Amino acid sequence: MSMSERPHVPVLINPILAHCAPVSGTWVDGTFGAGGYSQGLLAAGADRVIGIDRDPMVFAMAAEWADEYGDALMLEQGVFSDLDRIAGAPVDGVVLDLGVSSMQLDQAHRGFSFLRDGPLDMRMGDTGPSAADLVAELDEGRLADILFHYGEERASRRIARAITRARADAPITTTGQLAALVERALPRPKPGQSHPATRTFQALRIAVNDEFGQLVAGLEAAERALAPGGWLAVVSFHSLEDRVVKRFFQDRSGGGGNANRYAPVTESAPPAFTGVTKGIAADADEIAQNPRARSARLRMAQRTDAPAAPADRARLGLPRIDMEGDI
Repeated sequence: MSMSERPHVPVLINPILAHCAPVSGTWVDGTFGAGGYSQGLLAAGADRVIGIDRDPMVFAMAAEWADEYGDALMLEQGVFSDLDRIAGAPVDGVVLDLGVSSMQLDQAHRGFSFLRDGPLDMRMGDTGPSAADLVAELDEGRLADILFHYGEERASRRIARAITRARADAPITTTGQLAALVERALPRPKPGQSHPATRTFQALRIAVNDEFGQLVAGLEAAERALAPGGWLAVVSFHSLEDRVVKRFFQDRSGGGGNANRYAPVTESAPPAFTGVTKGIAADADEIAQNPRARSARLRMAQRTDAPAAPADRARLGLPRIDMEGDI
């Protein structure tokens, strides 16, 4: 099956391949999905690609074509925060495509989309609390915090109040129920505006899958996994993710500055990355062929020979939400 026939089109793959040319050695595709990045890397000259995904369904879908690559493509279920252990040896490149894939959005039974009625699930893997669990169990304050910090939803308190009132009468178990509830809680959107439930669904999906925790741990794992001269490429789809990636590269390339201007200047660790790019957006041709690329931003950097170290989380601008308590 060709890349164009598969349900997921790899966003910004051409700038990645151009920036890293010539592509060779072993690469990790940390969010395998439908395999578009893996196929693109192998076609460009990678000797081997390790495809990792937390979603077990993607490997069943890949079974019909993955064997054509033989030992050049290794598939492993797991989270990309564990990619260095899965890789097992230094690699020449890591690609991370953040967020939910169009393939997952298209599957109503996964519960990611407000446009397709299905169970209110949103789990990228097959374990842990679902979105329905969060909606049923979290108190109004924590729901509002999730919607505000993860979805940048200004009406977070109004929506959280509507959820808690509605669930007192009947459980909220489907995407259609939640989308309709949010629509009733908000003014009618103006022409050209996104669906009223867009930010609510984004926020719940991020909370269900611990996407920010996984993102930072995944960036650190990529730093540990990369050989000197190896490339890290990260594609993000909203400003919160992109901000974290940008600040990670600033911090780990020696450009983070002093967190507190009144504190004594401390000696900086040797930079772990160099050649950090600015955010790269899709061009008009790619957006015309793949509208999902419109909001994407690519950031890349090349690994030095400095020892790997934890990122300074205080510098990354992570949303702070109290998720303690039973779900």
